[in-house]
Amino acid sequence: MGRIRNKGGGRSRGVLPGLGLTAGLTTAYLGLVVVIPLSTLALRASRLSLADFWALATGPRALASYRLSLGASLAAAAANVLLGVLLAWVLTRYRFPGRSLADALVDLPFALPTAVSGIALTALFSQNGWLGAPLERLGVKVAFSPLGVTLALVFIGLPFVVRTVQPVLEELDADMEEAAAVLGAGRLFTFRRVLLPEILPAALTGFALAFARALGEYGSVVFISGNMPGRTEITPLLIMTRLEQYDYPGATALALVLLAFSFLLLFAINRLQAFARARGGMA
Repeated sequence: MGRIRNKGGGRSRGVLPGLGLTAGLTTAYLGLVVVIPLSTLALRASRLSLADFWALATGPRALASYRLSLGASLAAAAANVLLGVLLAWVLTRYRFPGRSLADALVDLPFALPTAVSGIALTALFSQNGWLGAPLERLGVKVAFSPLGVTLALVFIGLPFVVRTVQPVLEELDADMEEAAAVLGAGRLFTFRRVLLPEILPAALTGFALAFARALGEYGSVVFISGNMPGRTEITPLLIMTRLEQYDYPGATALALVLLAFSFLLLFAINRLQAFARARGGMA
């Protein structure tokens, strides 16, 4: 694919330039955009002694922000997998009035500035908001609570799952499901043995993307969280606070810990994807 054959049956050539040029451009791009900034962060952190780094990275306020950021990001990414797969299924398998509008609204979090989405969610779920007021009467506090943080992260992460799973479902032949039903398979068995092996790698990719976006999210969370230290303060906000206080070593230590968390989880997700593809190939 993407190659041109000579009429005489000779050696084929690629549409893009050769390996040397493309690999050089790719390496240069990754170096400028990814490697050099991250190396600068690691270099600045290396100026701290191990004791200083540990003290800055494991303070009570920092640990509370890790728990909230990681817990809310994982919960939001898991919720997005469930909701995203369901939404992708509906958009792919059914035709109904307003389907095109619903499909376009999925990408709304991509287009909205994150601060706008944060203000909108805060107004909607605050104590006097349209949804916040009835929920408050039921004893459910959304705005200025960890639940509100999780809700904001669900909002900004949902498109990642939908847009990774939807193409897989569109290419998946519906005759496979009909054949399973004709052979007497129930819906749960069909989903587990026919659909899940096909969509699992894409769902894991969507989970990783949603988690990575949620872990570093700032704009949509800073309003609805209330920013209470030790309770609703996320790690990116604490990093910004440290920078505003000219505490560059403290901000660097927190940023390096957050980077390590992201890298470890993404590495684990990539291993799970490889395992899922291998099992799908053997099946």
